[in-house]
Amino acid sequence: QLPWVEEDPKEILQTVFDCMEKACEKLKQQKINLGLLKAIGISNQRETTIIWDKTTGEPLYNAILWLDVRTQSTVEQLIKKIPGKNKNYLQEKTGLPLSTYFSAVKLRWILDNVPGVKVAVKEGRALFGTVDTWLIWCLTGGQNNGVHCTDVTNASRTMLFNINTLEWDPELCDQNSALVGQMCFSPGQSKNTYGTGCFLLCNTGKKPIISKHGLLTTVAYQMGKKEPVFYALEGSVAIGGLLIRWLRDNLRIISTASEIEKFAASVGSSYGCYFVPAFSGLYAPYWDASARGIICGITQFTNRNHIAFAALEAVCFQSRELLDAMNEDSGIKMSTLKVDGGMTNSNVLMQLQADILSIPVVKPSLIETSSLGAAMAAGAAEGIGVWNLHPDNLAVFRWQQFEPQIQPIGQIQ
Repeated sequence: QLPWVEEDPKEILQTVFDCMEKACEKLKQQKINLGLLKAIGISNQRETTIIWDKTTGEPLYNAILWLDVRTQSTVEQLIKKIPGKNKNYLQEKTGLPLSTYFSAVKLRWILDNVPGVKVAVKEGRALFGTVDTWLIWCLTGGQNNGVHCTDVTNASRTMLFNINTLEWDPELCDQNSALVGQMCFSPGQSKNTYGTGCFLLCNTGKKPIISKHGLLTTVAYQMGKKEPVFYALEGSVAIGGLLIRWLRDNLRIISTASEIEKFAASVGSSYGCYFVPAFSGLYAPYWDASARGIICGITQFTNRNHIAFAALEAVCFQSRELLDAMNEDSGIKMSTLKVDGGMTNSNVLMQLQADILSIPVVKPSLIETSSLGAAMAAGAAEGIGVWNLHPDNLAVFRWQQFEPQIQPIGQIQ
């Protein structure tokens, strides 16, 4: 069904096994003793929801991904019951608006619609978790006393976790590793990940800032139970790299993802063609699940090159909206933007982003900083202590910087 986005939890697990096997093979080739490995870090989709039977180890349903919008009717029913029908009613506790994005409503849907789950819950056989929880449970023994746990960054995206007390909230239950990888350890430092969607995070320090401009307040990281918690403001865009896949697989105006850069560069402008890729509604800062995508400004001269350019612009314009909201909420005007993720391989996209933001965009030589951040966090975790993440001990990445080439009208002398 169109609004449904699922994945087999066992396939996720097998992919992790394959990844670990390949990583170990690489280490052996480099003559690194596998016995020296101290910890494994996990970087995962935080809102994706899984429920499974702890006696058999079998999933009770497919993983419902963060992008899935089947729970819109559930969200609408919840909002109707809230005083003033305020979708931000839980924001002071959770940092989140009521949305299909988060785990709680996905869990509610599973309980209401999947036969056998309520029975498993009643019999104490059902376990719930985000992707990290499922992987940890499986990797630590599964049915044989596997560890059922999560961390505060994932818990803060369930809509069941109080980000102030750092505990599961009884009332709510009744009813972000790339930031580390980019070395954003100081308040005001930010990064934008360009993957399936786009995710802009800004470190706000040890106190949560509740957004007044449509952003999420979330836990950025905590390096151990006795270590301080750092919070972040986050803006989430549902459609980023997924838009390129859609142009390839659905419209078929490109045959490979890399072609979009060639087509866009050939025209250098969309010539008035604009793209709003609201395939799953609009996330931050609007949180409008009813919104749908449009392509407008088409003329008889519009061709696939202009649509390709408009698609890249759409990603940049959405990120600009997040940055503007971030500046308003944090009170700190960002002077540069650090970026990562697969889409940053496109120099055309990165230059467009710098032009639309009117600030430099800085890309590291290693763009998969989510994986790096997970490894750094694992190595620095309490009880492991292989690495010290104090800024004085961190090596500096090689960076590629994209400077704005278009001057905003207000700055023309």
